[in-house]
Parts: sequence; C-alpha cells; structure tokens
Amino acid sequence: MVKCPRCGYENSPSSVYCDNCAYRLADAEGNRINNSQRQSSWNMGLGKKIVIVLGIIVVAFLLFSFVYNNTQPSYQDSLNVITDDGSNYQTSSYPYKAVIKYDGSWYAEMGDPNYLVKESGYGNKSFVLDCAAWDKIAIDAQKQDSGEGNLTVQLLKNGEVVDEKSTANASSHLVINYNY
Repeated sequence: MVKCPRCGYENSPSSVYCDNCAYRLADAEGNRINNSQRQSSWNMGLGKKIVIVLGIIVVAFLLFSFVYNNTQPSYQDSLNVITDDGSNYQTSSYPYKAVIKYDGSWYAEMGDPNYLVKESGYGNKSFVLDCAAWDKIAIDAQKQDSGEGNLTVQLLKNGEVVDEKSTANASSHLVINYNY
C-alpha cells in the first residue's frame, strides 16, 4: 500500500494517482515520486540558528571595538600642552611658550582663553602652548603652598620674553593676557 502524502488515503501499490484526491504518486515510467522534504545546509534547529547569528554579531562588535580603540589617540596624544625641557628648538607653528619659575608647588591654567589647559607642578617648568601667532593667550598661575620665594611667569614668543609677572604673595594670582 502507498499512502498519499496529501490526504493520507491508502492506495494500491500500482496506483499512479491517489484514488481519493487525484494527487500524483508516480511519474510516467512508474517510478515513485519522493515527497519528502529537501535537505538543505540551513536545516537545523531554531536554537542553533540564534546562537550562530548572535555569535556573528558578537564577533563583529569585538572587531569594531578593537579597530575603534586602536585608531583613537591616547590621553597623552590629545593634550594641548607639551612639556618642554628647553633643549628643543622652538618651531614657528607654535611660537608661544609659558615658563613658570618657583621653588615650590604651583597651579596654572594657560593657552587659548576658550580652551585653557590646567597644569600643576613643582619647581621650574616650561610648556609649549598650542596656539598660533595670532591667537589670544591667557596664563593664570598661583602658588599651591605658602613658600617664601617668588613665583615668576614668563610668556615667550619665538624664544623672546613678551610678558613677565612675578609675586611673592602666597595667595595672589599672576595673570598674563596677550594679544587682547
């Protein structure tokens, strides 16, 4: 007996068509038609499909994160102030340098007034300012301790002092505004 895949009727083994619904059971030569579902490479459970798709998404996310993090500048690369020991030649692309002289602890904000960079330190330091020749320059410095010495702030342009201020007062601010 041959069971019809459409209606389930039991037909005789020699039947080409189903006696109940006329569904074709054999071809012209009498070969039985295989009505089973086709096998495909994507024929797997829903759970496996979800795991594969999630795995692809996770790998893509990790790859994107790795590429993104390796193309971003580091914290040190993104600072606007470059510490200078004075041994390097001052280039004309950044002509300004701030020099702070004090034998103690100090705090300063310097650079373009709209984008001041905050620095604190101890002792004498110099900083190349990320400002063009036509930019406004602001420096605000103060002592962080009650030391007796003078706090001196100099603004240099192409190696020459263009403004200098000094104080011995522990609570006062030294302010230099240039190109205003």
